Amino acid sequence: MGGTRTYEVRTYGCQMNVHDSERLAGLLEDAGYVRAPEGSDGEADVVVFNTCAVRENADNKLYGNLGHLAPKKAARPGMQIAVGGCLAQKDRDTIVKKAPWVDVVFGTHNIGKLPVLLERARVQEEAQVEIAESLEAFPSTLPTRRESAYAAWVSISVGCNNTCTFCIVPALRGKEKDRRPGDILAEIEALVAEGVSEITLLGQNVNAYGSDIGDREAFSKLLRACGRIDGLERVRFTSPHPRDFTDDVIAAMAETPNVMPQLHMPLQSGSDPVLKAMRRSYRQERFLGIIEKVRAAIPHAAISTDIIVGFPGETEEDFEQTLHVVREARFAQAFTFQYSKRPGTPAAEMDGQIPKKVVQDRYERLVALQEEISWEENKKQVGRTLELMVAEGEGRKDESTHRLSGRAPDNRLVHFTKPDQEVRPGDVVTVEITYAAPHHLLAEGAVLDVRRTRAGDAWEKRNAEKSAKPSQPAGVLLGLPKVGVPEPLPVAASGCGCD
Repeated sequence: MGGTRTYEVRTYGCQMNVHDSERLAGLLEDAGYVRAPEGSDGEADVVVFNTCAVRENADNKLYGNLGHLAPKKAARPGMQIAVGGCLAQKDRDTIVKKAPWVDVVFGTHNIGKLPVLLERARVQEEAQVEIAESLEAFPSTLPTRRESAYAAWVSISVGCNNTCTFCIVPALRGKEKDRRPGDILAEIEALVAEGVSEITLLGQNVNAYGSDIGDREAFSKLLRACGRIDGLERVRFTSPHPRDFTDDVIAAMAETPNVMPQLHMPLQSGSDPVLKAMRRSYRQERFLGIIEKVRAAIPHAAISTDIIVGFPGETEEDFEQTLHVVREARFAQAFTFQYSKRPGTPAAEMDGQIPKKVVQDRYERLVALQEEISWEENKKQVGRTLELMVAEGEGRKDESTHRLSGRAPDNRLVHFTKPDQEVRPGDVVTVEITYAAPHHLLAEGAVLDVRRTRAGDAWEKRNAEKSAKPSQPAGVLLGLPKVGVPEPLPVAASGCGCD
């Protein structure tokens, strides 16, 4: 094949896609490919698009990017382009019709076939389209490229049993399929042995875990079991559904010391009629009741949410109910979306589609309110002493401000004064919060304490190996999820908006 071939994976959409891309990278490296340098911009021998089908412009974005690569591919014999993910699952043969220079199209259920499909396309010199209708193997059994050393995604289920009228994801990822608890815990223990100190349990509807194995309390039991793993300092999870969020989960969160005081609870709308039209199976009173119980059990919990503005039929009164819930719940952060019509969903055919101008106005009012609340809630952190897990690459201005950045237990981002002694990503520092902005906190005084950790040791070891082999990209190739703090996604890309 003319020497070592390079690859690039471009990821769009939710956390599930991010996690799948880790596996795609692991599969390619296991097959002998090497990741292309950062900023190669389509110069790799294989470019893989891991697509999302949730937002309205997903199709245009994909075909625009494919069009950009067409002349590069024409000028470079042997270059290959692959398209996977939710949009590939949905559009199937349409992709190669619109972009005949694409070599491989694969779905959400058969990502493990990518290296084979690439080789088959090369040998047969024709596009390979293979879309499995059901999951062939649980993704965690596949090789995965880890890029950091202190925090990891751990998938506990795939698929979703909900039928939200605005969401196409269940049709593309299938019904929920749960992993066995023993397999999950064994994976976490292996990660901790590698130096990981924080894990995030991941699922399309994470707290429905157990429905596939017949145990309604399986998720709370899993949280408690994580609390018994020696060396695991922080446990998070995303994203739950209000319908399945039960008191035993709240109790497990409150009583398990390494389960962090953070909760992402998707609201979508505060209006009961809109929630009914969305087929969300809970109402405003139920949602606010959950928030009240969580706050009673975990007073310092930071709660975030997803909200859709402009769902078909939403009246001004409906929107005011959403604002009411936002005021009552006092979210630390909200990922806000303007309703996006998706072909194939019931909502796309509903009467009462809202004019863009009205949706934009409501969206701006919601964002303004949430910004005000986020800032007020952050100001309450001033004067508190917090333990931060030092992060890598999360403070874009750290170099110019001579600061470092870390995550508080509730996942708030804190920029702190760089201490005289060495501090590594994965280490833990104790600081006092001195200033609050809407989206971050500052600790401008001296660091009160530095605790060197096994996670910091793992980061240092990884960087030493990188320095010894500068031609190789950083990372560890194992049959485990990528390690790297899952950064809060930007507003346009948070979750699927379907949790």
